[in-house]
Amino acid sequence: MGKVILVSSGKGGTGKTMFSVNLGAILAQQGNRVMLLDMDMGLRNMDIYLGMENKVIYNIMDVISGVCRIKKAMMRVDGFQDLYFMAASPRRDDRDMTPLHMEVLCNKLRKYFDYIIIDCPAGIGDLFDVSMAAADKTVIVTEPEVASLRDADTTERYLREKGMDNMCVVVNKVKVELMQAGLVPGMSEIMNMFKSPVAGLIQYDENIHISTNKGIPIVCKSGTYIERNFLDIANRIVQ
Repeated sequence: MGKVILVSSGKGGTGKTMFSVNLGAILAQQGNRVMLLDMDMGLRNMDIYLGMENKVIYNIMDVISGVCRIKKAMMRVDGFQDLYFMAASPRRDDRDMTPLHMEVLCNKLRKYFDYIIIDCPAGIGDLFDVSMAAADKTVIVTEPEVASLRDADTTERYLREKGMDNMCVVVNKVKVELMQAGLVPGMSEIMNMFKSPVAGLIQYDENIHISTNKGIPIVCKSGTYIERNFLDIANRIVQ
């Protein structure tokens, strides 16, 4: 049975979707069958990050509401044998989606995929509760910025209150020189903020920004320090 990994963030702009896409890509490159689920209804970007924006016909709400079967909404990502994607609705949908819907959907997907990665909306709300319903593990993506860290801490506390205790933190957009100069929170301070372990750091790199705009996961470029770093982080998350 496949594992469901929820990727969350306390606030927008931390790189949550970028991380979801590249986590899925690196796991697929290791021979796993991976499904990416975009739950950011009305603000979806995963299709762009995967270069699939012109290929989306059906979305996750069409599956939930019975408009189409699951396989109709599943798209294999170009360039990958075992990486699949299901888009969010392009707008906030008035069709109901409950935690039970998510559990049923993920339980069906577990039979065919090793990992189901859910990119949930930033912050805490109804769709966040729906997204976390089937999760086996949660990754909180944050950055070394005071507001982002505070919101990530709030998210971690909320998840623990809801019974989620299998969590880790990924710190994105790290600029080491700013940390060393004491201009942003350092790693020891960040690690002390969370009960959950830090699975890894992702340095700020313009190439990551370029890759998301081109719709190609950055880990597709083999032999780079970024690819190796994502592989190390992925191994810590799924171990």
